[in-house]
Amino acid sequence: MFGALMTSRRFAPLFWCQFLSAFNDNFVRNMLVMLILFRFGAGDGSLKILLASMVFVLPAIPLSALGGEIADSHDKAAVARRLKLAEIVVQAIAAAGFVFSSLPLLYVALFGLGCIAALFGPIKYGILPDHLRRTELVAGNALVEGATYAAIICGLILGGLAAANGRSSLGIVAQMMLVAFACYATARFIPPTGVGAPGLKVRWNVFASTWAIIGELRADRRSWAAALATSWFWTVGIVALSLVPVIVKARIGGGLDVEIGVNLIFAVGVALGSLAAAALAHGRIELAPAPFLLLVMAAPLIDLGLTTSGLAAASRTVPLAEFFMSPLGLRLAFDLLVFSAAAGLFVVPIFAAIQAWAGEDRRARVTAAVNALNYLMMVAGSLATMILLELVRLSEPATLVLLGLANLVAAALAFRSLPANPLAFLARLALGIVYRLEVVGADNLPRPDDCAVIAVNHVSFLDAVALTAVMEQAPLLAVDRIAARRGLVKPLLGILGIAPMDPARPLTARALVGAARAGRALAVFPEGRTALTPMIMRDYAALSLMIEKTGALVTPVRIEGAERTLFSRLDPAHVGRRLFPKIRLTVLPPRRLAVPRAANGRARRRAAGAALVDLMADVVFETTDIRRTLHAAFEAQVRRTGVKRIVVEDPLAGPMTVRMFRIGIAVLARKIAALSAPGETVGLMLPNANGAVVTFMALQAAGRVAALLNFTAGPANLVSACRTAEIRLVLTSRAFVEKADLGPVIEAIAEVARIVWLEDVRAGATARDKLTAALTAGRALTPRAPDDPAAVLFTSGTEGAPKGVALSHANILANVAQIDARYDLRVSDIVFNPLPMFHAFGLSAGTLLGLMTSMRVSLYPTPLHYRQIPDLIDRVGATVLFGTDTFLTGWARNAAADGFRSLRYVIAGAEALKPETRRVYQEKFGLQLFEGYGVTEAAPVLAVNAPMFNRIGTVGRLLPHIRTRIVPVPGIEEGGRLLVKGPNVMVGYYRADNPGELEPPAGGWHDTGDIVAIDAEGFVAIKGRAKRFAKLAGELISLAAIEDLLWGLWPEDAVACVAAPDAKRGERVILATTHRGAAKAEVDAWMKIKGAAPIMAPASVVVLDAIPLLGSGKVDYVALVKALRERGA
Repeated sequence: MFGALMTSRRFAPLFWCQFLSAFNDNFVRNMLVMLILFRFGAGDGSLKILLASMVFVLPAIPLSALGGEIADSHDKAAVARRLKLAEIVVQAIAAAGFVFSSLPLLYVALFGLGCIAALFGPIKYGILPDHLRRTELVAGNALVEGATYAAIICGLILGGLAAANGRSSLGIVAQMMLVAFACYATARFIPPTGVGAPGLKVRWNVFASTWAIIGELRADRRSWAAALATSWFWTVGIVALSLVPVIVKARIGGGLDVEIGVNLIFAVGVALGSLAAAALAHGRIELAPAPFLLLVMAAPLIDLGLTTSGLAAASRTVPLAEFFMSPLGLRLAFDLLVFSAAAGLFVVPIFAAIQAWAGEDRRARVTAAVNALNYLMMVAGSLATMILLELVRLSEPATLVLLGLANLVAAALAFRSLPANPLAFLARLALGIVYRLEVVGADNLPRPDDCAVIAVNHVSFLDAVALTAVMEQAPLLAVDRIAARRGLVKPLLGILGIAPMDPARPLTARALVGAARAGRALAVFPEGRTALTPMIMRDYAALSLMIEKTGALVTPVRIEGAERTLFSRLDPAHVGRRLFPKIRLTVLPPRRLAVPRAANGRARRRAAGAALVDLMADVVFETTDIRRTLHAAFEAQVRRTGVKRIVVEDPLAGPMTVRMFRIGIAVLARKIAALSAPGETVGLMLPNANGAVVTFMALQAAGRVAALLNFTAGPANLVSACRTAEIRLVLTSRAFVEKADLGPVIEAIAEVARIVWLEDVRAGATARDKLTAALTAGRALTPRAPDDPAAVLFTSGTEGAPKGVALSHANILANVAQIDARYDLRVSDIVFNPLPMFHAFGLSAGTLLGLMTSMRVSLYPTPLHYRQIPDLIDRVGATVLFGTDTFLTGWARNAAADGFRSLRYVIAGAEALKPETRRVYQEKFGLQLFEGYGVTEAAPVLAVNAPMFNRIGTVGRLLPHIRTRIVPVPGIEEGGRLLVKGPNVMVGYYRADNPGELEPPAGGWHDTGDIVAIDAEGFVAIKGRAKRFAKLAGELISLAAIEDLLWGLWPEDAVACVAAPDAKRGERVILATTHRGAAKAEVDAWMKIKGAAPIMAPASVVVLDAIPLLGSGKVDYVALVKALRERGA
């Protein structure tokens, strides 16, 4: 951040202007001090030095308020230019005072510089928030403070040298005037700020205005406490700097060079402390360490006083080398360095807090009030020191000891008055050291006294500690009353501000609402138990309604990593526990919890619960990094969970660990890179097996685009696909081609693309290739962007010629994150995927979802082995299963009554889920089926039912960040044509009439072609395809609806409906079925029993040996129409 600020126009000119101004001030002041000490006699040196300090700071008391009002009512940059022009005149007076060795002239010049500094102070600090973001304020203040003390260093050295005898007066005068002109030049480059308070009238009665702005500052309790803290810093500094030089000269015998060195140490210490404050803050304004730093400042002052109190007056002048080589000199230098570094660490965040708290229209006046208070206290401190030295007759060392003791009192007051939580600071420090705590989006956290609610996903017993640690004001933590009684939580009730909560009891909820309205942030954990995602939390509805009553915006927070610590109550196998995992808190911008007001009663409670579910799902999605490549996302999971776990397995090759998987990818990626060009689309024709996944990921590592070819589509369609996507290289397996009898397909493809056999590639891999792969595993060979295509899939062609669908890395990762946001997926989960990877469901959900979330993926080459698959699911212990209704039905028929016992989630898609299938799984296996919906163009999932919200007859609620438009369709009363837009929607189509050219969706919207209805709670019901409606006597009838009605007639047999032209009614419905003996009369009777309108009854019934299916399990309606035509139907 320092480098970015120093090279930016909005900060660099102010930095250099401030540096040169501070150099001017300190050059003149230190030159005067050294002249007093070494040229004009030092019998009363302490008093003269204090007088010089008072002459410099005295103008700031009445003029700071005037400067603040001028800065707020004018453009700050313009005022700065005028002040720096006046500084040239004052510098000329100082030059004259030096040439003539005139103390009065030097005092006058010092007074003039003090006046300019008083007027410039509100500008230099008030302008920072105008040009810097809040997260840059600490760094900006640190650089300004660092510049101030760097200037002090230069001023100390050059001012001291200027006071030495034998220096050329002409050269020093030229230097002084050159700096003054340079300061004015830099001021001209400060960007304009505009007028902060246009209507403000400047009060020229400086004493009245000073009293008024200090009164306004005192009205703000936290700003007043911070202002007193900064004033104490300056007071202690000015008193210490007036005492230490006298002690060094009178008791140690330090000469001019030693005095310069001692002052240099002080300046270097403050500069280092200031820069360290910014480096340690990480953009956060941190006040909690301030009292501790006052304690640190006290110790070296006391030690300095005690160490030098017993020394007699120096009898000789001690050279610089001798001073710093002596134990006493080293001790003094160390004490001074510790004191000054602690002072720098102390003041920077406090001043940044004052700037952040001040409103834009009064920021300069607040700064002026702080400056006036600073100078008042500096003058008071100087006067008190003079009284102690002259009237009480305390020695300088004794006064230093008293100053150190005063720091102890100041530390106690700071503990009580500064708006900071020391316990939170200590917790943050501990979490930072042990778990490398990181906060993303800290600016979104509620400010003190904001009416705010923080919604947090609860993953461990560290969550409350971590949240409290990162907030400026400790929140009220609403925890489930049962969880609050647990042994680890109960002792923390008072310390962390935990409030037991029962959403079902109005009184407890009312108290929490009242606390939030009173300005204390309320943190809610929707359930007392821990959960990897908020999907399994209960009582969302009651909690949502309670949040709504506060009237506050909700700030969502996601905690990641804490679930893997020893403080997690989750099964270690579910999360991959580690000793010291990194903990990250991501804070999203606050938002309104959208609870529909039209609903009431139970409907309102359901809607309220859905609103909170959506908000927490958004948290998971928005905090998942989708702006990277598939290869980078997989490698991120490897870093998280290690290389020893099993990543994929199949029945033939067996399990493959991450280590072997990555080596295989690295070997194959280099071979592919030698055969193709970066970004080239490469065909992939393989069955579900380890080799297919390795090859797919190798293409990603090589920076190529994987085109998944549907080997069941036939030679003509595959050749068309290769031409459409301009595929010139196809990777496949000789063993697979022979076993699947795909010889004719390969011959056809070979005419348009080069065939590369993976067996030959593997045989050509040398020991050197494997060693290189082992050493470089995990590296991408060619960089790719998140929005570059990662895969090309081809539409099923159910209603026409297939198109190439290009999905980017970000599209696929977005869909993975969207699914992850709705389901509690665990590292211990095993995904069983028999769906082909050339289908979007099999690729994204069945394969890549597991790879990108560290689940094991168990592959099977075909979903049609109905007898083998149930047994294999039980043997591998699969917990997640994806399938279509057709396949799920077949597997259920062949599964034992106690089968599928390891499954947690069974998700159905690609075709409508029949009630009979749902009933069988519920009654036979005790499993709930979750129906979803998607399209290839959406990578593919758009909506899905989930454990929290599962409504039969719908495909669930839309996934996070998917926008919809429902376009009315004439003749359809309920619902309309669905258009979608979101991060998972494809980058574009490849079409046969424009090969190789991507056609992006217009405006990012994709027309799904589906007719849907979305209810008030967001559940999506599919009414059918726009092209799968028959227009009968002017009325649109859904063919899918007819199929749904007829499935119950012959549950064991397949049925499908198509429309055919009809001379009388426009179109007619033909029913195709595999049920032997099916008759139209039986169909008509069934339709009547079901209460269907007579117009929905099929005009004819045709019995077929089999209903043609696509590789995904969907009905191939193009082939069905062709078969019916051949039958003359």
